[in-house]
Amino acid sequence: MAQETQEPKVVQLSGIILNADSTNAISGVNVYVPKKRRGTSSNQFGYFSLPVVPGDSVVFSFVGLKKQSLIVPDDPKGDKISLILTMVEDEIALSEVEVMPYPTEEEFKRAVLAMNVEEMPLDKESLSPTLLLKWAEEMPASSYENFRSFQSGQMQQIQDRYGPRSFPLLNPFAWAKFIKSIKGGDLSNDD
Repeated sequence: MAQETQEPKVVQLSGIILNADSTNAISGVNVYVPKKRRGTSSNQFGYFSLPVVPGDSVVFSFVGLKKQSLIVPDDPKGDKISLILTMVEDEIALSEVEVMPYPTEEEFKRAVLAMNVEEMPLDKESLSPTLLLKWAEEMPASSYENFRSFQSGQMQQIQDRYGPRSFPLLNPFAWAKFIKSIKGGDLSNDD
């Protein structure tokens, strides 16, 4: 008779993650099981939920907070485990770094004064919309723009996960604005 292998019991681990003084929930905390390479993150209320198996090691991490781990007990009481986790700030003091491509301030001043900068004429031709658009397309994104784009994508991902995306055709305010622009003649073909 073949020996039957028993499937491990799946337990739903859920809880709320709070800051050290237990006053605010922390959203965006990574909750994952490294061995299984899966996980989730806490929502805007600090709530998370994740299916685990007894014996799994669950890691909680967030930038600026100390990483914590929890081992799921081998004999959980029931099929649910709830917890309230408080995370403590991780204070790391780094030494000061002075970023300067020139060894001295005097050499920097000399380099700036020696630069050959052509002045851009400020006439109508140099500020035409097509030329400005061309320059904008060729200009690389700044660190701020990259960060905003990344954050926007993250927020859209969270909104898609926890609620429906808004549909502008069903927005009465958008319709009112559209009708007002038609009445105002903003969409005429005279241009």
